[in-house]
Amino acid sequence: MNPAHPAPRALLIVDMQVGLFHGPERPWHGDRVLANINRLIHAAREAGAPVFAARHTGAPGSPIEAGSPLWQLLPALDVDENRDTVFDKTRPSCFHGTGLQARLVQAGIRELVIAGMKTQYCIDTTCRVATELGLQALLVADAHTCMNTPLLTAEAIVAHHNATLGGPLARLMETEEVRF
Repeated sequence: MNPAHPAPRALLIVDMQVGLFHGPERPWHGDRVLANINRLIHAAREAGAPVFAARHTGAPGSPIEAGSPLWQLLPALDVDENRDTVFDKTRPSCFHGTGLQARLVQAGIRELVIAGMKTQYCIDTTCRVATELGLQALLVADAHTCMNTPLLTAEAIVAHHNATLGGPLARLMETEEVRF
């Protein structure tokens, strides 16, 4: 165990899906975020840390219903379903009805490195719920994103959530600072 971080860590990638990433509205700094997440995947694998990838599943008939092309994880995302754990969710929380908490407990994970999209929905909720469940959430400040809204730019949303979540709800780290 690395003395720089005394608790076992896992990587959680949230909703990096074709329909969300390549939809009509493009995510802010999407290519940079994708590249940073791929760096995190490789770092986790090198350290033997588990990699989890959540896939948001819409209701039947929705663009991201289970099995649809837009529901799939991004082909450029280096998740490997033969070695990583891919799971589906229907709510903003990666924990609600997914079995993720049980998997983390079984693996002895106490710190969860969180990256992906969308910042103001699933990233925010997952950080908050992880903390409620007694996990240390580590939000990778340069590895989550969203789209502009009518009221706020995506850049402002990401900055706001880094400031709001950082501290009591998550420890903020940059990609290059993360160690598994």
